Order: sequence, then structure tokens, then C-alpha cells
Amino acid sequence: MDFYGCIKLINFIRKMKPSPESLTIVAPPFPWESEEFLNPAMPNDELLQYDFDDDSDVEMDDYINQRNHTEANVPYSQYLDMKLRFQQLEDRVNCAEANLARALEDLSLLRSVAKNALLGEQKDEERPGSACNIDENDDAYFSSYAHFGIHEEMLKDKTRTESYRDFVLNNPMIFKDKVVLDVGCGTGILSMFAAKAGAKHVIGIDQSDIIYQAMDIVKENGLESVVTLVKGKVEDVTLPVNKVDVIISEWMGYFLLFESMLDTVLLARDRWLKPGGCVYPDRCKICFAALGNSERVQRKLGFWDNVYGFKMSCMKTSVCTEPSIEIVNHKDEISSRCTVKNLDITSCQQSDLQFKSPFTVTINADGQCSAFVAFFDIFFDKDCVQKVNFSTSPSHNPTHWKQTVFYLAHPINVSQGQVLEGFVLCTKSIKDPRSLDITIEAHDKVTQKILCHQSYLLQ
Repeated sequence: MDFYGCIKLINFIRKMKPSPESLTIVAPPFPWESEEFLNPAMPNDELLQYDFDDDSDVEMDDYINQRNHTEANVPYSQYLDMKLRFQQLEDRVNCAEANLARALEDLSLLRSVAKNALLGEQKDEERPGSACNIDENDDAYFSSYAHFGIHEEMLKDKTRTESYRDFVLNNPMIFKDKVVLDVGCGTGILSMFAAKAGAKHVIGIDQSDIIYQAMDIVKENGLESVVTLVKGKVEDVTLPVNKVDVIISEWMGYFLLFESMLDTVLLARDRWLKPGGCVYPDRCKICFAALGNSERVQRKLGFWDNVYGFKMSCMKTSVCTEPSIEIVNHKDEISSRCTVKNLDITSCQQSDLQFKSPFTVTINADGQCSAFVAFFDIFFDKDCVQKVNFSTSPSHNPTHWKQTVFYLAHPINVSQGQVLEGFVLCTKSIKDPRSLDITIEAHDKVTQKILCHQSYLLQ
């Protein structure tokens, strides 16, 4: 007889007062098995206090509560047995989850050990291209490119996509019977342009899961015999060839250099490009101009002067620490334009991608300078019969890159003919090397008075 069976028997005897003789001749089912005999027959029955703890009270309350809220009338002993079995199953699940977590940790460690072995146990900082090895942040970065939406936006950017198409298809002699490498191939559109132009073999590399879609796209277009797609990072993968004749890539980010993908292209160039080979686009530049106190500026910064009747002007400082990616009306420009950085992709080094460059602009209207705007131009020039270029400036058709606007916390009063000089400092963010720390300083050319000195984080 279990513990609760004893309780029932005691309460049966208390309530029914059977003779000792009657208890010797009973047979199953026993008369005391009814659930009613779990209720004490005597208040504070000391006999039932033996081995009776708080947990038993809680279990009894749980049982009664469950029975009152369900149609099933399960005996209490069976309820306890089911509860025990459930607890055992729960413990097994928790144990399995813990074992799985440990297995994943072991797998990650094993992969790390294997990777180090393949790399010859070199330290990260000693490996070529270590500036690109930003593994902790790369998972989120490549995951963002796995979604079709970002590729749809880029493909629908006619300025971007048609420029690449026109360059490739109108200069077939660059690609005819050549081995071509497409760095960051995405959906494979540039790889397929190259194949259509007569390339002997096109190799596309991408770490993002979008490459699996690209494989289907290449097959759907019957180009699988020409185009080979490789999943992985340029820093890690092995190509099916030793050298390539041409590298093509759409690597540009906001402010041209955001996301640091150009670092990867330069690494691919140094590893795999044949002597005399070409990288496209082969040239690019970042340009700069001053913006006036337009309606857009007022909406952006003036908003904080009166927010439902409250002043929040202190928020402007925070707003002005991050560049704004937006489409600028070229009529809002109040100065000449200047180039702050030229890059020859065939010869530049990764050290060239962090720079401090001077700028000079001439104000063409009286008013206030409330921001500076940056944009970039891209060129396909080398060995081209038909050269192609495009611009992301405010006076050209908008692109998905838009323009990068650096709002000033304190607008500058300017007059027509005034010359502003200064510098743009661009470095990789310490916390996230794909982000950029940018500092802008400007002074009046005549008085040498510093008019602004402001730092931004493009992330």
C-alpha cells in the first residue's frame, strides 16, 4: 500500500468505524479506495501528520484544482504517477538540450582548429588581408545580403545595373575567352553578363546564402557550363584556377567605402589577378559640396526646436553625429564641387582607403551652410573601346546609394565668393571595421577662422 493508500485507510477507519474482523475479509476493490477518504476525518489528525510535508499539500491542491477544471476524473495516485513521468521527460529534454549546446560548441571549436591548421597557424594580424577579417560582425553583414529585397533594390537601380551591363556587353574584347572573377556575385548578374560577352570561365564568390539562389538562376539560364559559383569569403576560399584575367565587382557602399568591401576586392586582386590583368570598375572618386539652409534641413533639424510645444534642441547634437543617407536636390547646393579622394583600383592599397584629404569649395550664394554632401563617381576606362561611367551626384538620376549628408550642429553664415577650406578624415571604426569614422573641419580661407569641426559615425 502506498502512502496515499495508507491515508485513505486511516480516514476510512475514522469515518466508517469498521470492526477488525471485517477488515480481514475484504477483497479488491477495497472500500477505502474512494477519493473521498483523502479528506481528513478528524481535524489536526496527528496520525496523518507523520511524513506529511508542505509539498504534499501543494500537490494535493494542484490535483484538486486540476480535477475541478477538467472533465477527466483521474485517481489521485494516477495523477501523481503522470506528474512524475512528466517531470522525468522534462529532465530528459533539458539534458538533451544541454548536450546539443555542448555539441555545437565542440563543433565550432573543431571548425576553428581546422581553419587554423589550414592557414598554417598564422596569426590574424600577420595574414595578408587581415583588415578584412572581421568575423564577429560579418555574420550579420552577410545575413543582410541573403534576403532577396536588397538584391531587388540593387537590380532595379538602372544607373548601377545598366552601367555594368553596357560596359561588359559593349567591350566584349575584354572578356572574350578570358577567365573572369566576380567578387561578391550576389544573384550572379555580373557573372552572366561576362558569360554573355564570351568569357571562357566565370567564377563568382559570395559568402551570403543568396549564392544558392544564384546557382538556380545560372542553371535556369543555361550558363552552368561557363559560370562556377563558390560560397565563402575571399579570405578563405580556394578557386578552381590559379589566376584570372579580369576581376569585376560591384563593391561600392554609402560614401563609396562603407562596408569595406573594396578591401576584399583588393585582396582578390593581389591573390589571383594575372600580371597585366584588369579590375573593373578601375577608377572612382569621392566628391564634396556645401548645402544651404533648405526646407529639408529645416525639417531635419528645425523639428527639434518645437516638438508639440516643447524644446528639444539638445537632440540636434545626437542627430548630427550620424551622416544621413538621402536624396539631395541639386538646387540646395550653395558651393562649387571638389574631389576629396581619387582611387585607382588597379594599383591602390588598403592603406589608401583610410585618408585625410584637403578640400576647397567656393560659396555661390549668401546664406547659411547647414551641411556638406558627399557623393561618388565610378569609371570603366582601362582598355575600353566604349568607356562607361556613372555618378551618384544630386544632379544625376537617383541611385540606391543616394547621397551622404553631414549635417552641422551649428550652421555657418556664408557669403557669395567666400572660400571654405578644410579636410575630410576617413578611418575605419574600431568597434566595427565595416563602419566609418569621418571628421570634417572647415575654415575661412582669408581669416583662417575655424568654422566647424565635427565627427560622424557612418554605420
